Amino acid sequence: MPKITFMGAGSTVFARNVLGDTMCSPALQDSEIALYDISADRLKDSEIILSAINKNVNESKATIKSYLGVEQRKEALRGADFVVNAIQVGGYDPCTIIDFEIPKKYGLRQTIADTLGIGGIMRTLRTIPVLQGFADDIEEVCPDAWFLNYTNPMAMLSGYMQRYTAVKTVGLCHSVQVCSPHLLKSLGMDDKLEGHRELIAGINHMGWLLKIQDKDGNDLYPEIKRRAAEKNVAEKHYDMVRYEYIKHLGYYCTESSEHNAEYNPFFIKSAYPELIDRFNIPLDEYPRRCVNQIKGWEKERDQILQDGKITHTRSHEYASRIMESITTNTLYKIGGNVLNTGLIDNLPSDACVEVPCLVDGSGINPTYIGRLPVQLAAMNMTNINVQLMTIEAARTKKIENIYQAAMLDPHTAAELSIDDIIKMCDEMIEAHGEYMEIYT
Repeated sequence: MPKITFMGAGSTVFARNVLGDTMCSPALQDSEIALYDISADRLKDSEIILSAINKNVNESKATIKSYLGVEQRKEALRGADFVVNAIQVGGYDPCTIIDFEIPKKYGLRQTIADTLGIGGIMRTLRTIPVLQGFADDIEEVCPDAWFLNYTNPMAMLSGYMQRYTAVKTVGLCHSVQVCSPHLLKSLGMDDKLEGHRELIAGINHMGWLLKIQDKDGNDLYPEIKRRAAEKNVAEKHYDMVRYEYIKHLGYYCTESSEHNAEYNPFFIKSAYPELIDRFNIPLDEYPRRCVNQIKGWEKERDQILQDGKITHTRSHEYASRIMESITTNTLYKIGGNVLNTGLIDNLPSDACVEVPCLVDGSGINPTYIGRLPVQLAAMNMTNINVQLMTIEAARTKKIENIYQAAMLDPHTAAELSIDDIIKMCDEMIEAHGEYMEIYT
C-alpha cells in the first residue's frame, strides 16, 4: 500500500480535498496517510475530519497517523511514496499582514501577493529554508518519493527544489485544468466544452492557452476574441485583466485577473488610479479572503465535529490522479511545473515552466513545447527574472540579492524608486523577524 505524507496538514480544507480524493480511488484507498503540521490544534482538527471521511467514504480502509513538530517530521516522511506540500510559513498573522501593510505605506498596492511582487518574494524567502529541511529529510528517509508541491510561490519554491535538491519535485496548480472551461462558460460558449482540445504552456499563473479547438478541430480563438472584446466594453466583470491580455497579447492565460493584475506594470498604477475601477481590480483581496476563510472554516469545523457527518466527492485536483497513475502504471496527463530542460526553447533552462506532462509508472514526464510566441515569452521573462533572482537570494542568503529581486519586479519597479525599494525591503525583513534572520 502507498504511504502518503501531507506536509501542512493543518490546511484542513485542502488536506480534506486531496486526501479525500485518495479515499475515492480504489488504488489508494488502503494507503497509510501521515499528517504533519506544527500546529497541534489544526492537526487534531484535520485528523478528526479525515478520519470521518475515511469511515463514511472509505470503510476505514486507510490508516491515518498524525505527527507534530520538527521532532516528528522525519518519522512522518519515513518510507513515503508521495509527499504533498501545502505549508504556509508565517500564516496570515503576522506574515501576510506584513506583506500587505508595509508596501502600502510606500504606495505599493497588491491584490494577492503570494506569487510575485514584494509579497511573493518575502513569502519565498521565509519558505525555502523550511523546504530545505524537508528535502534533507526526504533524501534520507524516502529518497524515491515524489514531492507534489502546492505551496505558492509555485515557480520559485518548485524551482528551488528542482535545482538545489535531489528530491523528485513537480509543482501543481489548480488553474490549468479549469482555464478553458472557465473561459468558455464565461463567454457563453458552454456548447463547445465537450471534447474540446487545448494546449497550455508558459509559467505558473502565467501559462498561456496557446490553442483551443472544438471537438471537430475548429479554432475557437476568433470567436473567443470577439466575445471577450465585447464583454469588456459592455460590462464590468471579474476577469477584465485577462480579457485585456487577449486583446493586446492575443492569448488568454491560466490564472485569474486578480492575480495577473499585479504581475505586470499595466494595471495597478498610482499615477492612474482610475484603472482600478475600470478593470475591476480587487486591491487587498487576499487578506479579505483569509479573514473570511478563517471565519468560514471555524463554522464548518464546529458543524462537522458536532455531528460527524461528512462525505467527499473526488475533486479536480491533480494529486490523487498522479498517485493513482504512478501506482497502477496507467497514463494520465497533467499540467505540471518542472525545470525547463529544453521544453520551451525561448525561456531559460533554469526556469521552472508549466507544461503538459504525461504520468505513468515511470513517473512524471514533461513534453516538449518549442518556442512560445515572442510576446508571451517576453511577458513570462518579466516574471522569471524575479523568480530566478529570488531563488538566488535564498541560495546566497544575501540581502543585496533581495533588493535586486524587488528591483526586477515589474509592478514594484513601475511604482517605486530604487531607494524606496531598498527601504521597504529593509523594513519588511525587520518586521518578519526570525523568518528572515538568515539573510545578511
